[in-house]
Amino acid sequence: MKPLKKRLLTPGPTMVPERVLEALSRPTLYHRSPEFKEIFLDTRERLRRLFKTEGEVLILTSSGTGAMEAAVANLFKPGDSAVVVAGGKFGQRWEELCRAFGVKPITVEVEWGKSVSVEEIGKILTTTPDVKGVLVQICETSTGTIHDVKAIGKITKELPDCLLIADGITAYGVYDIPTDDWHIDVAITGSQKALMTPPGLAVISLNEKAVNRLNDNPTAYYFNLKKELKQQPKGQTAYTTATNLVIALNEALKMIEEEGLENVAKRHEMLAKATRAGVKALGLELLSENPANGVTAVISPEGINGQDVVKIARETFGITIAGGQEHLKGKIFRLSHMGYVDIFDILTGLEVTEFALKKLGYNRFNFGDSVKAAMEVYEKETL
Repeated sequence: MKPLKKRLLTPGPTMVPERVLEALSRPTLYHRSPEFKEIFLDTRERLRRLFKTEGEVLILTSSGTGAMEAAVANLFKPGDSAVVVAGGKFGQRWEELCRAFGVKPITVEVEWGKSVSVEEIGKILTTTPDVKGVLVQICETSTGTIHDVKAIGKITKELPDCLLIADGITAYGVYDIPTDDWHIDVAITGSQKALMTPPGLAVISLNEKAVNRLNDNPTAYYFNLKKELKQQPKGQTAYTTATNLVIALNEALKMIEEEGLENVAKRHEMLAKATRAGVKALGLELLSENPANGVTAVISPEGINGQDVVKIARETFGITIAGGQEHLKGKIFRLSHMGYVDIFDILTGLEVTEFALKKLGYNRFNFGDSVKAAMEVYEKETL
């Protein structure tokens, strides 16, 4: 029997609300028109409120990786050094981007599933005074792990020529992050995660310290942030933007503001706790020692390939969850609780996980154990 519906419980793309889909389907506007200019400027202001920053917020037509590339290409010069936190697939991406643009990475290797040592970063910055930046994930999506970016910001704020550049692609809209108060000089996110919009837009915020560092001649053409800074405050972009996606993002940001950012963060925290309790009730272990509120990485039981759990969920129930990446492929599976998600989505994901594990021969639980544990968390957190 084929499933009638498809549901996304992946850490991006995530499910898109009906309101956002309706906005996406509106007639396409000319990107230089007064009507689109008004929407674009409103979207920038809503993003500034989401980021809690007084700095510049730029919208790029790309995935989040485009904004990561823009940060490296515009804020460093070939030969510069940068500290890179490599604690997962996306930390490695920072390292790869640095090498691609001639920046020398000072790589802090972090075991996947662990958080970086802030003390180690502080030591490097003390002993290597010419470092131009620290590149880190707020949430390392591949492992479901949080890094203490707030603590890193307390160090970099004292270094006038060292920028803190944070990939918050699966953090903004999950947490209530005060970008300026955390001294994050450059922050990045993407439309397809907790912002509940289809893939295609990236957002990058820059404070005054970062704007002053922008290269006059960056090693980029399309991702030239100085060009965007000239245009976007006027409601324009340097090149043709994805107008329908901007309109959809505008609607999603309205939904976040209507719920209230603090409430959005509380909802994600509750759903994360419920998910963790559910998988632990099945006798399973989490990969992360410091788990994130956007996605839970679960270690597959011995003898069971995590990719098979993903396959059964998708083919039998139409539920798409995520597997592991790189050396963790087959060893973990990941359940997202990010964006347009409520407790019923979590219960569905847990039930499907139970079914898949039973089918694969793991029987150390009774059907419903994970749901019961999740509902107990829900009761405690909401009643």
